[in-house]
Amino acid sequence: MKIFPESAFEPGRRRFLKTGLGCLVVGWLGPLRTLLGKFPESERKNGASFSANLHNKGADMPESNFEPAYLKLHQSGELKRRGEELWQVMKKCRLCPRECEKDRLARIKGDCQSNDRLKISAFHPHFGEERPLVGSGGSGTIFLSNCSLKCVCCINWEISQGGSGRFRTLEEMAGMMLELQRIGCHNINLVTPTHFLPHILLALDMAAARGLKLPIVYNTHSWEKEEMLKYLDGVVDIYLADFKYWQASVASRLSSGAGSYPEIARKAMLEMNRQVGVAHPAANGLMYRGLMIRHLVLPNRMAGSKEILSWIAENLPKDTYINIMSQYQPVYKAHQYPQIARRITRAEYKEVVEWAKSLGLTNLDIQGPWLEKSAIGERR
Repeated sequence: MKIFPESAFEPGRRRFLKTGLGCLVVGWLGPLRTLLGKFPESERKNGASFSANLHNKGADMPESNFEPAYLKLHQSGELKRRGEELWQVMKKCRLCPRECEKDRLARIKGDCQSNDRLKISAFHPHFGEERPLVGSGGSGTIFLSNCSLKCVCCINWEISQGGSGRFRTLEEMAGMMLELQRIGCHNINLVTPTHFLPHILLALDMAAARGLKLPIVYNTHSWEKEEMLKYLDGVVDIYLADFKYWQASVASRLSSGAGSYPEIARKAMLEMNRQVGVAHPAANGLMYRGLMIRHLVLPNRMAGSKEILSWIAENLPKDTYINIMSQYQPVYKAHQYPQIARRITRAEYKEVVEWAKSLGLTNLDIQGPWLEKSAIGERR
């Protein structure tokens, strides 16, 4: 998941953004400014944690007339039923493709390093996501701790693999959703949700009962079982889905043995598109529904970018939203793998963009400064 788009800063700041520390610091500036402006001094001293608002009884209506699909499932009782059914899957856990079959309900950790206790690292307005998700109020992001994919170059590795976060109740998660709506976020953005899918549906049901009306963004690495995605049909409004690798051997090496990633991700893309269709912003510039694909270009063509884009062009609509991302950084364990131990070059990024255009893909989110020599200096 990207922390902040490089194009959002003047050239003088880009050198700082080359470091992981720079991305982390800058990525929090927007949310921090927003939080400090919206909370009293007493709460700022406590880290603006929203704690006092986690159990509020209602929430303001969003400005849009949009009505999320999950409201109907909540009203019929189907949303809660699905959550309870998925909860039992954790008894012999098969939520993700690793299918570790650990009894997470007995407080045994699965391969994702999670048991049945919900763990959340942070929640706040995020201003570094795609513009149609950010708008003026930010994307209401909830960072869930741990991850099933376990990539060696994860920029958020402290959360995804270090387990950073606090244990929370379902009621608290519902309160987070409502608080993000109250302060003006445009959506609820669930980051790395797969292993906490039962918790999400049950917390969402509680939040819907208390007035939540924002679209749900399912921010996923796309290593998702098709049968589990079907539980989200009529629940998720926007799929924000990575398409990381084309070759099984690369996926296995860079994501802890996940050699099935390419095949499973392709099936997941088709299912997600079936559920929500093509993503196009509304007249106000915001996204309310659709599949948004992210592809992070890796050094030395390790991601198989051309093959991925060719598959998308052949199997999904030509106006499928695709964010071609340039901000790869060799963090965490990346320096142990020589082929990904550097940032990408301008030529590598330009090659992928031109290939996408040659395929007739028309709904591309391109990071323009990376196509200008003056914007990146020595990275030719």
